Amino acid sequence: MIVKSEDAQQRSFLGVDFVLLSHGSESMVAKMLYKAGDNVPFHKHPNEQSGYIISGKYRIIFNDQDQEIGPGDSYTIPRNVEHRIEIISPGEVLDVFSPPRADYI
Repeated sequence: MIVKSEDAQQRSFLGVDFVLLSHGSESMVAKMLYKAGDNVPFHKHPNEQSGYIISGKYRIIFNDQDQEIGPGDSYTIPRNVEHRIEIISPGEVLDVFSPPRADYI
């Protein structure tokens, strides 16, 4: 699948805006567009989630991890692990989910 930038799908989930970039049967890529005031409470899902910070500053909490992360940092959250993200300063994060999140498509 090839998705041209003009064809990427704008979405929102729990008040957080994102762009669904591409998805296949085993994975999906989304660009999260975090704004001031966005709240990502503790939650879990059956998808492994890996992310790369493009811009902004965040506090990520899962398992025994509790760290501030910023541009150039990355993370992987295992399946079914409770996690939350606090937006310290707005920005963009590239997230990859495997398998794809049905609730994002």
